[in-house]
Amino acid sequence: MPPDGRQRAVIDAVSPVVDGGRFPIKRVIGDHVTVDADVFADGHDALVCTLWVRKPNGKTWSRTRMAPVGNDRYRASFVVGELGVYHYTVRAAIDPFGSLCHELARRPTDDPDLALVFQQAAAMIGGVAARASAREGRPLRAVQVLLEGEAAPADKRAALLDRALAERMGRLASHPHETVLETEFAVRVDPERARFSAWYEFFPRSVGSGRLRDAGPMLAYVASMGFDVVYLPPVSPIGECLRKGPNNTLSRNPADVGSPWAIGSARGGHKALAPELGTFADFRVFCDEAAKLGIAVALDLAFQCAPDHPYVTEHPQWFRHRPDGTIQYAENPPKKYQDIYPLDFETEDWRALWQELKGVVLFWIGEGIRIFRVDNPHTKAFPFWEWLIREVRSPYPEVLFLAEAFTRPKVMHGLAKLGFTHSYTYFTWRNTKHELTEYFTELTQGPGREYFRPHVWPNTPDILPVFLQHAPRAAFIIRLVLAATLSANYGIYGPAFELLESEPREPGSEEYRDSEKYQKRVWDLARADSLRAIITRLNTLRRAHPALQSDRNLVFHPIDNDNLIGFSKTTDDGTSTVLVVVNLDPYHRQSGWLDWPAWSHAGAEGRPVQMHDLLSDARYLWSGSRHYVELAPEQAPAHIFHPRGYVGNEHDFDYYA
Repeated sequence: MPPDGRQRAVIDAVSPVVDGGRFPIKRVIGDHVTVDADVFADGHDALVCTLWVRKPNGKTWSRTRMAPVGNDRYRASFVVGELGVYHYTVRAAIDPFGSLCHELARRPTDDPDLALVFQQAAAMIGGVAARASAREGRPLRAVQVLLEGEAAPADKRAALLDRALAERMGRLASHPHETVLETEFAVRVDPERARFSAWYEFFPRSVGSGRLRDAGPMLAYVASMGFDVVYLPPVSPIGECLRKGPNNTLSRNPADVGSPWAIGSARGGHKALAPELGTFADFRVFCDEAAKLGIAVALDLAFQCAPDHPYVTEHPQWFRHRPDGTIQYAENPPKKYQDIYPLDFETEDWRALWQELKGVVLFWIGEGIRIFRVDNPHTKAFPFWEWLIREVRSPYPEVLFLAEAFTRPKVMHGLAKLGFTHSYTYFTWRNTKHELTEYFTELTQGPGREYFRPHVWPNTPDILPVFLQHAPRAAFIIRLVLAATLSANYGIYGPAFELLESEPREPGSEEYRDSEKYQKRVWDLARADSLRAIITRLNTLRRAHPALQSDRNLVFHPIDNDNLIGFSKTTDDGTSTVLVVVNLDPYHRQSGWLDWPAWSHAGAEGRPVQMHDLLSDARYLWSGSRHYVELAPEQAPAHIFHPRGYVGNEHDFDYYA
């Protein structure tokens, strides 16, 4: 038998939750969390349903009465105002006083049983008043006296059906047979940058002297384009044993700088700084200059080792060994990474390995880093990541982790559930209207929206996608506009992107020719064909228009040309709307008819709307729901419209924003 068979309320289908509450949902500080639940019971009694919320590290719960929204569904909201993990749950019970009032409202005024109803209500109210404080009990006792006295039935009826009484009784009445969910659901609250950010990746060794202390002009360049996160490849010493040469060759030329992802040498491991980048004092100067420019520094976290990493000799048990006794290097056939040794997460010494890797993260946090881009997390044990992220975020709830896992969908979603703040996506390979529409609808409207925060990149040091290979300037603009508007979090690897780097190492390869992963590059940032200006414009628009700062309200709109894609974003309160139209063909002019209800932004059907193109500053008047669009790639392959309601006549350009 159940502990208490008198618990008649049933609670079901609580949302939002992830895997029945196994993992937290994700929000950023200041967000509203709206919780829904199906709540019902046998018979026709009224129910009282409450949302219980506990703040991070809190001991007590706050309660909010959930309101019915139809079909036995109840709803309430709370605001997350602190970083960390909130907990919430739902409780429900039969509401005797609510049931009495509900029945009273249906009884005729001459019902002979009204006297008994008033007597029963007086007893209920008196019981609650006896347990309440003097201040709360005083108005309850006044109603009790009214019900027990000689007042007219109409007055007693009105007093019982008063909203203030219902609110006070609902808040103070006890419910001894309350149904309590065993599960406490969680919401992970992150900083604002988790919802909205623009990242810029560059190799500091290719800038000026190559020392971090001298990278100030590069930071100023990045800040001038409106990026708020600068992401550095690993900055630890690079292995010298089996160091790769230009274009990933097995070269041993002393001048070869090697791959930053081949971490560790006689000069130190993950907790050391590559001497060619300077000292830790230089590193701190770099971070301080970035902070003054409003830029956070993100560091690559790559848990792998070069053959001459100190771990290899100090902890050989942390690596897999081949039958001949040598350590197994990384492979992804046909690719071979002779300069990298993966760690073995099935080692008997796994506890010491976990603690050491946690120490690496805490070390860099001690140097001021609060954002980590994690290299290939899908090749390390999932329980490790869940433990590590929880251990780090407990004292440092502001730390963010970006999962660089271009792998199978369920693996990517699994990593997002267990704690990664952001996740790389398949955007890099989604080019057609159908692919983009299907994929971003899944990301923003599917169940993953509660935990999977997409982070889109049109290129990375590892990936020069086919769409950009030997491509015209318009192709880069197309991918840039899509990245910056489809997703609230995006990034580029520069200066390769804005300088239109498009030559692959060989046909069929996604590797760059003369990849910066293996050699220094000299970039001419002042080139006339640079995308610097349009990147700056896009990042400025993103900051100015809140609609572009979230992913949850993305809507795609039909266009009768598969080479054109249209979509809009609108804030929850409707105060900010942006409509984007992109020509997906970088070679030809494309036109078509877009279905978009202009009157929904004009205040009344039939009134025209001024469409302000935020890229070109052109303005158009649209009416109705069907609109002609035409985009030439050699001019501008995209519109980013801000609709403005029209308040004059078609000859009077007086508009409100």
